[in-house]
Amino acid sequence: MTASSDIAFTPTVKALQAARGSRSAYARMEEDGGFRTTITRDLATFLDGVDTAYLATANAAGQPYAQHRGGPRGFIRVIDGKTLGFADYAGNRQYVSTGNLAENDKAFLFLMDYAHRRRIKLWGRAHVVADDPALIDRLMPEGYPARPEQAILFEVEAWDVNCPQHIPQKIDAADVAETVQRLNDRIAALQAENESLKRTLALGPSPEKT
Repeated sequence: MTASSDIAFTPTVKALQAARGSRSAYARMEEDGGFRTTITRDLATFLDGVDTAYLATANAAGQPYAQHRGGPRGFIRVIDGKTLGFADYAGNRQYVSTGNLAENDKAFLFLMDYAHRRRIKLWGRAHVVADDPALIDRLMPEGYPARPEQAILFEVEAWDVNCPQHIPQKIDAADVAETVQRLNDRIAALQAENESLKRTLALGPSPEKT
């Protein structure tokens, strides 16, 4: 039986795993079917927090190319149980990814969550949709200041989660700014309370009523 992880674990890769001592662990995973092949609730939840991704493609000659894709959190949308989609914004107009997909629809998405030290790899096939304004509008994040040029639909064939080893923890600047603002607000409130207490003490005790 072919396991879904065979999309990455070619015979050459398996031979290397055997030679270096990791084949038995992956063979046990293959007995359970290999990588996941449908978009689960956990993956959809992860995508809700994703604001950056890397799309890898290759041309007909096999020359690889990876390009950053970004937007507000959740810009990669779940279309159905096997399909993801996102609006592709106008950029430097090189169209390397678009050209590659016209020749070779095999694609790969690499998603990184630095704050929680998580990463997800997705293998699949992708195609560009440039003539469907309704789809592009559906995928365009509300209020995002970019011009959508087309949409990219990604059909998931397999996906896997990497371990957090060696992932540096990086905190999003917007999250840091929000936390700092909350701390500044709390400091201002405490300072105001402190000044009020000092003024009360300076006035001395209230005279007792006779």
